[in-house]
Amino acid sequence: MNRIAIVTGSSRGLGRNTALAIARRGGDVIVTYHSRADDAQAVVKEIEAIGRKAVALQLDAGDVRTFGPFADKVRAALRQTWGRNTFDHLVNNAGHGDMASLTDTTEALFDKMVDVHFKGVFFLTQALLPLMADGGRIVNLSSGLTRVCFPGFSAYAAVKGAVEVLTRYMAKELGGRGIAVNTVAPGAIETDFGGGAVRDSADVNKLFADMTALGRVGVPDDIGPMIASLLSEENRWVNAQRIEVSGGQGI
Repeated sequence: MNRIAIVTGSSRGLGRNTALAIARRGGDVIVTYHSRADDAQAVVKEIEAIGRKAVALQLDAGDVRTFGPFADKVRAALRQTWGRNTFDHLVNNAGHGDMASLTDTTEALFDKMVDVHFKGVFFLTQALLPLMADGGRIVNLSSGLTRVCFPGFSAYAAVKGAVEVLTRYMAKELGGRGIAVNTVAPGAIETDFGGGAVRDSADVNKLFADMTALGRVGVPDDIGPMIASLLSEENRWVNAQRIEVSGGQGI
């Protein structure tokens, strides 16, 4: 039976790369997007070109009220596309990287960070668990910034730190169902995250490259295939871990 993964925020960036990496390893994917329906459909077509199945579903990862209806859409897609009632893997990737100093962080910005990166991960997982097959896998995305401090990311790093603690509790509570849960923490990556600063600013790119043992910043292809491999049977005994994928950033 084919494995089916839900990858949140997979119309672009690391989520897109992860969805494609899963397909290349023989998995099918439910792609989610917030507002970029055309980009999500393009990812679906790329996955289908690989020979795998995919559907795109809209999801606001920061609005808990929508999670019940989203689970209903997942249930319908599973039946219509795969003739199944369950999926196997959940990658909680959706997010954003607004940068502000501690003194300039507004309550609205803080709440947005919590809603998307922590509250959303908690309650979306809760809503989808009845549809997840026993023996499945969950990967929560964190950040190298929970270990290496960089000014301007205090709220972002703090909520990602909360996700790392949540991951261990998920692993403990879901272990009876054979569900393994891990955190993947990327370092600085060339995407549109944070306004594309690492990708588009030579100075920012060099700053993080100089902090990294391998002498460069990351690219999406450094992350997506690693997440896809973590979902496989090859890594079935990896559980409750924070795995940093940063090229040795800040060591």
